[in-house]
Amino acid sequence: MIEVMICSMEILKVATSQRSEMVELTRQVQRVAGAMQVVDGLIMVYVPHTTAGITINENADPNVVYDVLAQLEAMVPWDQPFYRHGEGNSAAHVKASMMGSSVMVMVNAGRLVLGRWQGIYLCEFDGPRTRQIHVQTDQ
Repeated sequence: MIEVMICSMEILKVATSQRSEMVELTRQVQRVAGAMQVVDGLIMVYVPHTTAGITINENADPNVVYDVLAQLEAMVPWDQPFYRHGEGNSAAHVKASMMGSSVMVMVNAGRLVLGRWQGIYLCEFDGPRTRQIHVQTDQ
């Protein structure tokens, strides 16, 4: 027997304003879950760009975002003499790989299941740009 799963997807467009920044998407993803009438299930948040990532981290203290970006810059500086990529954005590719391209979030009783201080973030590493964020449910 073959089981067919029907999924719903919405694409968010997010404009970034700096080379490196983290933009919180939690409210937008919650809105999508509501619009898709997800009561209990899973939501995947995916960024189809090689110089941006998605993560879940603290959303209460903005210094956490500052610290994450500062540490990533210290570990992966923009200019390195050994970078070979012709576009000059090798650091952005490395940082995006470190952060990952998606997160999966549970939904219970219509609400995203996140910890008290957690938020979903787009991690921009080669901005400013307009990024597409794919939000898909298993329902």
